[in-house]
Amino acid sequence: MRQMAIEVGSKAPDFELKDNHGRVVRLSDFRGEKAVVLLFYPFAFTGVCTGELCELRDQLPRFQNDDVQLLAVSNDSVPTLRVFAEQEGLEYPLLSDFWPHGETSRAYGVFDEEKGCAVRGTFVIDRDGVVRWSVVNGLPDARDLNEYIKALDSL
Repeated sequence: MRQMAIEVGSKAPDFELKDNHGRVVRLSDFRGEKAVVLLFYPFAFTGVCTGELCELRDQLPRFQNDDVQLLAVSNDSVPTLRVFAEQEGLEYPLLSDFWPHGETSRAYGVFDEEKGCAVRGTFVIDRDGVVRWSVVNGLPDARDLNEYIKALDSL
């Protein structure tokens, strides 16, 4: 079971996580600068996740540009994410919510306690740090990128 995802219109919980290069990334670093597409996924190296993240890679200019920053979060360790990003050619930050395990995923209401990982939750956060759009899919269900694009276009 997991708790409910945070609601549209609420302030996005700030976090401080290490990326696949070991750099610290905070949500608040983008406040006033860029909207953020915050994407939670269960695990690196799994079929659906790899497909989703590669689809984002292939359309990256839509999700990472002067106005938008893409941040992908899983409960994998930093070294795992580094290898995964290199293997798949992912040029955007993969953030490790490994320790304290799932703390950020829980803050957003997308941590599955039974499976010990995040479910597929996506949050579009505006420059003021407010959640403007979200979708949460079950573990096996890939997300529709066109939905994020529409949400970003409406900001």
